[in-house]
Amino acid sequence: MRKAILITSMIFVLSACKKKIAMNFDTSIKAPTAEKKPYQLKKHGDIRVDDYYWIKERENPEVIDYLERENYYYQKITASSEEFKESLFEELKGRIKETDESVPYFLNGYWYITRYEEGKQYPIYLRKKDSLAAAEELLFDCNKMAEGHEYFRLTGINVSPDNSKVVYGIDTQSRRKYTLFVKDLITEQVLETEIENTTGGTAWAADSTHFFYVQKNPETLRSEKIFRHNISAPKEPDPLIFHEEDETFSVYVQESKSMEYVFISSYSTLTTETRFIKASDPTAPFELVQERTRGLEYSVDHFENHFYILNNKDGAINYKISKAPISTPQSEHWVDIVSHREAVLLEDFEIFQDYWVVTEREQGLSRLQVQRWDGTEAYTIPVEGETYSLSGGYNPSFNTTKFRYGFASLKTPSTLFEFDMATQTQQILKQREVVDTSFDPDNYIEKRVWALSRDGVQIPISLVHHKDVSHSSSTPLLLYAYGSYGSTVDPTFSSNRLSLLNRGFVFAIAHIRGGEYMGRQWYENGKLMKKKNTFTDFIDASQYLINEGYTSPEHLHAMGGSAGGLLMGVVLNEAPQLYRSVIAAVPFVDVITTMLDESIPLTTSEYDEWGNPNDKAYYDYMLSYSPYDNVKKQNYPNLMVTAGYHDSQVQYWEPAKWVAKLREYKTDTNALFLVTNMSFGHSGASGRFDALKEVAKEYAFMLQLEGRAD
Repeated sequence: MRKAILITSMIFVLSACKKKIAMNFDTSIKAPTAEKKPYQLKKHGDIRVDDYYWIKERENPEVIDYLERENYYYQKITASSEEFKESLFEELKGRIKETDESVPYFLNGYWYITRYEEGKQYPIYLRKKDSLAAAEELLFDCNKMAEGHEYFRLTGINVSPDNSKVVYGIDTQSRRKYTLFVKDLITEQVLETEIENTTGGTAWAADSTHFFYVQKNPETLRSEKIFRHNISAPKEPDPLIFHEEDETFSVYVQESKSMEYVFISSYSTLTTETRFIKASDPTAPFELVQERTRGLEYSVDHFENHFYILNNKDGAINYKISKAPISTPQSEHWVDIVSHREAVLLEDFEIFQDYWVVTEREQGLSRLQVQRWDGTEAYTIPVEGETYSLSGGYNPSFNTTKFRYGFASLKTPSTLFEFDMATQTQQILKQREVVDTSFDPDNYIEKRVWALSRDGVQIPISLVHHKDVSHSSSTPLLLYAYGSYGSTVDPTFSSNRLSLLNRGFVFAIAHIRGGEYMGRQWYENGKLMKKKNTFTDFIDASQYLINEGYTSPEHLHAMGGSAGGLLMGVVLNEAPQLYRSVIAAVPFVDVITTMLDESIPLTTSEYDEWGNPNDKAYYDYMLSYSPYDNVKKQNYPNLMVTAGYHDSQVQYWEPAKWVAKLREYKTDTNALFLVTNMSFGHSGASGRFDALKEVAKEYAFMLQLEGRAD
């Protein structure tokens, strides 16, 4: 999620901007309108009239015309700030180290490296045999592969166990439908294998000839079938290995870290089920670890003669870690090795030959616990602060004492550490470089505060600002949140965000219910029939920041995307008076209609998140907050809404219909923009520079309203 008073000791003035830009947008220019074509939607005896239902007719010329008129309107209204947006883009781009490469990692005899080159949008993937002094072998130059495509994404790079082949997925439509290819790394030729409509994820068998892959439903895009492919017979039909027929579940396939097993996992919001085979026997039937039991979630890895299982069995809401013999992996044989704790969320674990590392979270703060298998050592890797992000890095090697982990905070750029578990010493392998001579982390202040919600729960807020910015009612503040799927938005660094902080903004993250920042119960209390806690938490956090003098309604801005865009939609309906502006990126706002349409991607798999509106109790509850259904005749703040015409997760028509209805109902003269990217989908532009143009638009929107577009 993309996320003073300019002070002379700070900062950076955009000399390219020569014109003074008005603080408010000239909304005297007539805004586009969408034709009203009433359409009745009936359920549970309730009739909803949707005047803009027709906008979902993707190929209808009237729809294209409406979206293009909205884009033109945005361009016309913001024309006076074009120079500023361009210079802001150059400012954002200027902080990126254009020629850069990743820290190499070693796997199965090769060092792997990702490189970026000056002026190029996409990465280059390389490897070196045995030693970093060896000659480079080019795996992929995505810049060449992307030529001729408006959108390009390569994913799922997976080298065969014998190092001679690599399977990978490519999406050029921005719909997350990847076509799989195989490249021979000896001859450098792309083989005949070409498999469409996949997730891009694969798992190799030990013979380096067979691999398993996941195919999506062509209509709903649900990941539902596992096939086995033989690269020596690419034209022969691939046998179907597993079909997940329950529409509320999806599937994925992966190798164990040891590379000795292949796992197929079915998952829904509440339940998982995993199957396995030995990687050395790819045609064997898959065996169950534990059959699905509603409410039982688990994930599996392998070490020696046991499977190690992160799970919530027996009411372990914050999870525990168990082990079971491979010969009898069912849950009745699980033996707990890390017990459940009411106040500590177990998030992940990583297995090595002599050690294992557990990532856990307490009171919102993550920590890394190291233990020896023989039980002779157990300790925590030390970190400091309250506004940081901490997680294990990529550690593919099994027989090593070196553990890589990443750390960042709101003022500290992403840093990759390598910790020696045997000596308990560490070194910094790399810290992201900010190409800006004025940047100094000590110039910024980060802290965590707690807002009291209306039901008495303390809501944590992480925030950062320049040290020369003092809080007052005139201080601009951007408040961000997500709040769904148990997805935790940890405080982390963004060089883009410096463009706001250096212009006097405070940036804050509200860790609202619906995520897992405060543990699994934090998520449970922000979903289904408790979903409104997510929305009231954000409103109460906003009110707290105003009451405590951090900002005021005239200078408070809010941002959220996707499910966070749903949050923005509800907040706009319920508390529009608190905000100067809101940015809703690809927002999920037509909740009832979408969740009743099983042909739309993600619908059935998300009943455990939002509820199934075919059940009247859920229908009534969801209808009570659905942003599109609750637009009112009232004043709304300045609003920027983005959409992706090819979005497979939040269909373009949701934000488009919402904006059309807002134009009809709102009683103010504030700006309302719908910006639809006609080439891309949910994640926006694929190139690292093109993506910054979208950020520049969002920042320019807020900065102009604050009179700081200079």
